[in-house]
Amino acid sequence: MFRSLRFALRPNPRVANGDRWPEELNKNTGQRLCVLDKLRGRVDATLLRLGRGAARIMPSPTSWTATGLVFSLLAAFLFSVGHPIDNILAGIMVLVSGFFDIVDGAVARSTNRMSKLGAFLDSTMDRIGESSIYLGILLGSSTAPLIVFLALAASMLVSYTRAKAEALSVNLAGVGIGERSERLIAITIAALFGLLPIGVLVVAALAIVTISERVVRVARSLK
Repeated sequence: MFRSLRFALRPNPRVANGDRWPEELNKNTGQRLCVLDKLRGRVDATLLRLGRGAARIMPSPTSWTATGLVFSLLAAFLFSVGHPIDNILAGIMVLVSGFFDIVDGAVARSTNRMSKLGAFLDSTMDRIGESSIYLGILLGSSTAPLIVFLALAASMLVSYTRAKAEALSVNLAGVGIGERSERLIAITIAALFGLLPIGVLVVAALAIVTISERVVRVARSLK
């Protein structure tokens, strides 16, 4: 949900890299692409309106990023308490943090304030926020420490593999099903339904699958 909305606005990575669609692209596939293009346009327009409205309140995208971080830290604190009700509240805080994660990008685009520094700060704060959430879960003692460590380590490796691949000019956009948005959705749903240990285990599994897919993609691209 969180970054998935923003990913929907990007051009298809194959097209962006200049690759051609196969000649045998059938009619049904073409129709699906047309539907996705229309959906992308609608999401784009909605987020731009959201960005313009949010910019009237706080014009700096980084300020919205920092606001999202505050809610991530609050979620971490609630998870650390370890009580079922606090876990539910923490799940809600993660959801709110994700909303602000959408807003910062929308504000940046609508105000034309996209910058390399902003992207760096956004990514850094995202890592701090996500790491603090896992630390909170660990302190709450509701999930086995080994599983929490595995989820945290694998999540950080998901980000590292993409950053390293991009430094080597390999595009990994959209590769893998365990990016930050999907991981936080899993944590949120699990927290809301009292299944936090299962949610953390799912996060670890999604991240490991994503790492494997990215390693394979990079290995093939750099042969």
